Amino acid sequence: MGKNILFTSGKGGTGKTASAAAVASCLASLGHRTICLDCDVGLKNLDLALGVSDRSVMDFTDVLSGQVSLSDAAVAHPEIENLFFLSAPSTAMVEDIDPKAMKALGDDLREQFDYCIIDGPAGIGKNFRLAAEPADSAIVVANGDAACLRDGQRAVMELRQLGLEDVRLLVNRVKGFFFKCTSSTIDDVIDNVGARLIGVIPEDKDVLLSGGLEKPLCLYNKDSRALAQFMAVARRITGEDVPLGKIRA
Repeated sequence: MGKNILFTSGKGGTGKTASAAAVASCLASLGHRTICLDCDVGLKNLDLALGVSDRSVMDFTDVLSGQVSLSDAAVAHPEIENLFFLSAPSTAMVEDIDPKAMKALGDDLREQFDYCIIDGPAGIGKNFRLAAEPADSAIVVANGDAACLRDGQRAVMELRQLGLEDVRLLVNRVKGFFFKCTSSTIDDVIDNVGARLIGVIPEDKDVLLSGGLEKPLCLYNKDSRALAQFMAVARRITGEDVPLGKIRA
């Protein structure tokens, strides 16, 4: 039985979608059958981060309506073995999507895949709650700035109210000089957001460049500093005991 993991954030600009794509790619490279589900209805971008924007024809509402099976709608990545993608609709209204059907989709995803990485929307609202329906756990992506921490805390609280007890924190785009100038630490981020840490990702220009080229980070630069930490996160998700160590930002 697989596991569905929601990637979300309290506000935009945290690198949530890039993180979801990178972790999913790492899980696939570890040999786990992994699907990326874009649940950001109307504002989908996960296909760009994965480099499959020209291959996605069906979206998850086609599966919900019974027009096509999950196995037929899921797009296999052309270069990364074990990695699949299912798009969000571009024009559907969140209000028209049945939450019970989304929960049932989650059951199908667990049966067919080892891991489903769900890219949810930034911020809370109807779309946020819809994306949480098929999820077993969640990872909140946050940076170190005050607004992001406040919104991240609210997202964590909302997720727990929705019944997701396993909520982790991914501190992304870490810049050493920022923490030095603000006299803050990663521990301060953890305390403010209120979730257990699953990883710390350094600011890395390769993430920005790979996104601009619509190429997964693992294919753009296998020696990327950020990729090494995303791989560590993927291994922790699978249950490995991977020490955090010292992050050079």
